[in-house]
Amino acid sequence: MQKVQIKYRSLPSDLLILAIIGAVIYALVAFGQEWQAAYNPSVAIDLSPASLPKYAVFSALRGLCAFVISLLFTFVIGYWAAKSTRAEKLIIPVLDILQSIPVLGFLPGLVLALISIFPNTNTGLELVSIIMIFTGQVWNMTFGFYYSLKSLPTDFNEVSQLIGLNPWRKLWKVEVPFSMMHLVWNSLMSLSGGWFFLSVCEAFTLGDQNYRLPGLGAYMSVAIQQGDSKAMFLGIFAMASLIIIMDMLIWRPILAWAYQFRTEDVPGLTSPDPLMKNLLRESAILNWFTLYLRRRALRNKLLEAPEEPSPKKSPKNRNWKFLRFFQQAWLPKIISGSFLVLTLLIMVLGVSRLAALLVTVGPQAWQDVLEGAFYTLIRVLGCVVLGTLWTVPVAIWIGTSGKRLRIAQPIIQIVASFPAPMLYPLALGLFFSLGIPFSISSMLLMLLGIQWYILFNVLAGAMRIPQELDMAMKTIGSSRTKRWFKLYLPSIFPSLVTGWVTAAGGAWNASIVAEYLTYEGQVLTTPGLGSLLSQAAFSKSFSLLAASLTVMVSVVVILNRSLWAKIYFVAQNRYRLDS
Repeated sequence: MQKVQIKYRSLPSDLLILAIIGAVIYALVAFGQEWQAAYNPSVAIDLSPASLPKYAVFSALRGLCAFVISLLFTFVIGYWAAKSTRAEKLIIPVLDILQSIPVLGFLPGLVLALISIFPNTNTGLELVSIIMIFTGQVWNMTFGFYYSLKSLPTDFNEVSQLIGLNPWRKLWKVEVPFSMMHLVWNSLMSLSGGWFFLSVCEAFTLGDQNYRLPGLGAYMSVAIQQGDSKAMFLGIFAMASLIIIMDMLIWRPILAWAYQFRTEDVPGLTSPDPLMKNLLRESAILNWFTLYLRRRALRNKLLEAPEEPSPKKSPKNRNWKFLRFFQQAWLPKIISGSFLVLTLLIMVLGVSRLAALLVTVGPQAWQDVLEGAFYTLIRVLGCVVLGTLWTVPVAIWIGTSGKRLRIAQPIIQIVASFPAPMLYPLALGLFFSLGIPFSISSMLLMLLGIQWYILFNVLAGAMRIPQELDMAMKTIGSSRTKRWFKLYLPSIFPSLVTGWVTAAGGAWNASIVAEYLTYEGQVLTTPGLGSLLSQAAFSKSFSLLAASLTVMVSVVVILNRSLWAKIYFVAQNRYRLDS
């Protein structure tokens, strides 16, 4: 009787798990067929509600593919930059330059190159979309992981040396766990950054050719162009549903798992088991399959174990010999040198072609570009200031209380993951009703997307505020104002600087969709580099595009190398918790 009851209770979980597996398999097959379909650069987008599930699945798969690539890039490049002084001097400036190039800066070259490689199928266009989403995700993750590794407390390094951890074990036993909360929050924010440019990545114009891929971004782009309010609301609803589903199936289990790596405990903070974890635990089919795999692995291990293992031929010894080969001192030098030579060759080739384009730019165009850079710079700094004013107190207020964090975390995850450009028509209607001109409204539109970079980084920093110090200051009767200025703000300052850097980079990128957009059938523009870049890409004016990108990259790199570098130096050396 008891067995029947257990099976009955597991039946809903089993059916739901099987449904999810079947849906994933079907989605992957349909997505693969889209890649292999005959080349069609401008797919007709169906605005009917029946097409939304398919478009949502395709957009989700593109975003997840880009995220996996971003995660691999983060671990390799972020770790390399943090551990090698020579590599750091090259990698960080290159990342500064790359993160300052907006999505449209990569667009023309990617489209022309990948379509020429895959002329008969949609593979080239799909790769273009994924790579452009990747460029909207990866920089925040890489810089966040790099800064976390650089901020590793000295006692962690000392303990690692005392117990004799090699670099590989130290990475996975000490450095990645220490960086986990920052990495997870930044990953969530980076996936949101990929959603931000979804409309640009799935529907764009290059010269006289319109390119569209089936997805929610293209759906919203066509709905906005046609002024179809019903389709716009349906697209917003579909995007919100997709974010909630991904939050339940992916992010909540990951965040619940990441809580075990916190270095400080927040009183009252518990990590409830997410729905997906409960489903996996209650599913009889998955439990049986897991047990079957474990038994088979154990049986194979016992059958393959030699009676008298030879030390010379032991797989363990062979593995250590294999690892020692890669730990030779000359190998990193060869890899580093080869990367340096390859990078220099690419830079020389790129600079020579860039110079040939810049020569053709006239004086009036240069004046427009420089004026646009000034206007966009003012908007970027305004966004950072306005975002800081509300995110810092809110993040500290939430992060220092387990109860508030438990309530606010899922809400913040969902709201921050929603792509701001999909809300631009509604936001513009509100701004215009209040009499706010588009030159200022564009800055507020940029703020809708970049404020979450600051909030997520400060929230991750607030969750690491030492509770012992907070309780000690309360015990000696310190006022709340004194705790804020003596403990809270100094503790979160390194995280705040990371948020500033990533938010500023995100604001420069957001300018391409906030300064030039379609609203109620008309194109709205305001002076700025973002509008110039959009116009240059759409009109296929490569010389103006090159001039705008050159100025934008130069301004961003100068700011990063001067203003942000000095602020980060102060944060790293003066406000470390272990200094």
